[in-house]
Amino acid sequence: VDTDRLPEEKTRGLTIDLGFAYHPVPDGPVLGFVDVPGHERFVHNMLAGVAGVDYALLVVAADDGPMPQTAEHLAILDLLGIDAGAVALTKTDRVDAARVDAVGREIEALLAPTALAGSPVMPVSGVTGAGVDELRQLLEETARGHQSRRRRGRFRLAVDRCFTVAGAGLVVTGTVFAGAVEVGSRLVLSPRGIAVRVRAIHAQNRDSEHGGTGQRLGLNLTGTGLHLDNVRRGDWLVDEAAHAPTRRLDVSLRLLAGEPRPLRSRTPVHLHLGAADVMARVAVLDGNTIAPGDRGTVQLVLEQDIGALRGDRLILRDRSARRTMGGGEVIDPFPPARGRARPERLAWLSAMAQDNPETALRALLEQAAAPLDFERFALAWNLSDSDAEAVLADSGAVRTGAADAPLLVSRRQWSDLGAVLTARLDDWHREAPQSPGPGEEQLRRKAFRHVPAAAFHDLVRDAAGRGEVSVMGAHLSRPGHHPTLSGADAALWSRVSPLLDGGVLRPPRVGEIAQDLGLEPKAVERFLTRVARLGLVHPVARNRFFPPDAVRDLAAIAEELATEDGDGIFDAAGYRDRSGIGRNLTIELLEYFDKVGFTGRKGPGRIVRRPASEVFGIAG
Repeated sequence: VDTDRLPEEKTRGLTIDLGFAYHPVPDGPVLGFVDVPGHERFVHNMLAGVAGVDYALLVVAADDGPMPQTAEHLAILDLLGIDAGAVALTKTDRVDAARVDAVGREIEALLAPTALAGSPVMPVSGVTGAGVDELRQLLEETARGHQSRRRRGRFRLAVDRCFTVAGAGLVVTGTVFAGAVEVGSRLVLSPRGIAVRVRAIHAQNRDSEHGGTGQRLGLNLTGTGLHLDNVRRGDWLVDEAAHAPTRRLDVSLRLLAGEPRPLRSRTPVHLHLGAADVMARVAVLDGNTIAPGDRGTVQLVLEQDIGALRGDRLILRDRSARRTMGGGEVIDPFPPARGRARPERLAWLSAMAQDNPETALRALLEQAAAPLDFERFALAWNLSDSDAEAVLADSGAVRTGAADAPLLVSRRQWSDLGAVLTARLDDWHREAPQSPGPGEEQLRRKAFRHVPAAAFHDLVRDAAGRGEVSVMGAHLSRPGHHPTLSGADAALWSRVSPLLDGGVLRPPRVGEIAQDLGLEPKAVERFLTRVARLGLVHPVARNRFFPPDAVRDLAAIAEELATEDGDGIFDAAGYRDRSGIGRNLTIELLEYFDKVGFTGRKGPGRIVRRPASEVFGIAG
């Protein structure tokens, strides 16, 4: 196969852009070759082709020997973590045996400090065919023994070529970094966010119904707004849930020893990741500079959106794209812009740098100051739903928050938060004994700002379930706490309370209470309004105040009626009949339930919007 496709490549006799060839292995897989340019002017194209490869075949001519770009290519392979390969020592027909041996030793010396140290050097000639069979045998044996990378994660393909085929339409090609795809799959062209559907698949140069990790695929795509001019090298085709463009990357970086000066913050660089080449600026996080040959942690601030996830390997080249400076891998693809070098942030990155998501999550939970957004973590690590559940189970963490956006807290931290909750309520009661206690959001903003509202809500309910906190309507308190009334109000409450409780589900009206006690109705109404602010009664209507236990019992009737109907709707007539409180009071009560968010109108009926325990508290 002649992989030089371009007229200029034919004219100049050198590879400029990527070329592709395939070799079926007898009783084995199909080898996919990506022919990358060797000339130093086209290293940017070489970087687009080397992304995602499993094995490197370095080509060195015996007459010329290793060239400057040979060392740069080796450095790039090393920075990308490619540790399997061989060397084809070509054009051996042009030199004598002594020259072949000398060049071979020179190559071995170049390989020694890299991950490819000890790779076989295979002398070959394309003219005489000498050594070609031995090289073919080596590659075929390696392919048969190659362990395919696990298809963990959602589908991601780095686009390196796009073209149209008559009668078929748009085709993109690239290497699959993760996951699997099949004909009919719905994907997203990222970072643009264009939705596409897979019409046909060419996997390793063969028609196929599916493709997966490590393969080179050609995908025939269709989609609204999809055109040849809005697809480019460096884009990604990803599962819909893996579409997450970013302009910041926290990266573990190694600066090459041959760099003329340390790497400093604000240095402009070319970032090569997948098949993309974008401009970025460096912010060194763990110190002021990174010395040549050293490692460090940096944040890359990009000039345009890119697709990147945890573990993606990358290369940095200088601003003029004349030399390779260093490389490494993505630690966090969604870092903050502020506080990026604080000690707690560096501790977070140290945890994220663990080798697998299980150990990373456990490390994060141990040092996290706030509940961890697991959905973001799973996206960063590109976890499928099944992998995410397995990692969750392994963590042993407390799962809180919304079901579709879980937050995680270590059991130790959850216990510590519960202890702080009860301590803050004790402080509140000492400082304001006349108060029924703080509202949930009021307490969260005062003492738990780092805890999201959904997680704090679960913390309160967990403490209430253990009997450590009482939830009385909108107020939180410690069990046994009762607001302290002033002398006159306390005396009056001792007379009013029995009348309200005696009414069971139909407490007396304000006027009836006033008549029984020989007081003015307006004075009784003002008094009940005051104690309602303390949570001792519920102001259902201007002339009707209900004790908390009665409201909870009446709310339970609404929940029962809602569960008896398949669509969760109940009506006022059904509620009146079940409760026995009469038509007028039913209307007043249901309107109060609507007002406080317990119920809501739906057509001619009502539905329960929130559990009664959340709105009216748990008896205690």
